[in-house]
Amino acid sequence: MIELFPNTDVINFGDLPPAVKALLQQGVIAYRGDRERADDLFRQALATAPGALPVYFCLYKIHTYQGNLAMAQAAAEGGLQEAAAQAGWDPDWRRWTPNPLLPEGAGRFALYTLKALAFINLRQNLPAAAREKLAALRILDPAGAVGWPVVEALAEGIG
Repeated sequence: MIELFPNTDVINFGDLPPAVKALLQQGVIAYRGDRERADDLFRQALATAPGALPVYFCLYKIHTYQGNLAMAQAAAEGGLQEAAAQAGWDPDWRRWTPNPLLPEGAGRFALYTLKALAFINLRQNLPAAAREKLAALRILDPAGAVGWPVVEALAEGIG
C-alpha cells in the first residue's frame, strides 16, 4: 500500500500518468505546510484520472488526519466504488464474496479502503457501521492482510 509520509520526498504511486504522479507528489509536499493546496492538487489529480486509486487514498488519508471525516468518508466511498468496478466486483461491499487468495491490485485496494471506512466510522462515533464493515472483512480477509484487526481492536476498546 502507498505510504503517504515516508522518509523520502518521492513516493511510488505505481503506474500512473506522469502528470498525475506529479500532482500527487506536489500534494504530498504541500500537505506539510498548506493542507488546502494539497487537497486542491489531489482533486486536480482526481479530475485528470478518476480511475487512479492512489488519488482516492491520498484524499481520504489527509482528510482523516485532519479530522474532516465527512470529506474522508466521501473520498473513501468514491475509491471503494472505483476499486470495486475495476476488480469486477459488485458495487455494494455487502455482496462481496470471499476468494481463496487475497486479491491484488484493485481488489486489495477495495478491501484496504473498506478497512479505512471502518476506521473513519469509528472516528465519526458510528461503531455499529464500523463493526459491520469489520465483520465483512473478517470473512473476506480472514488473515487480516489489509490490517483490519488493528481497527477491530480499536472498535473493541470503544466498547
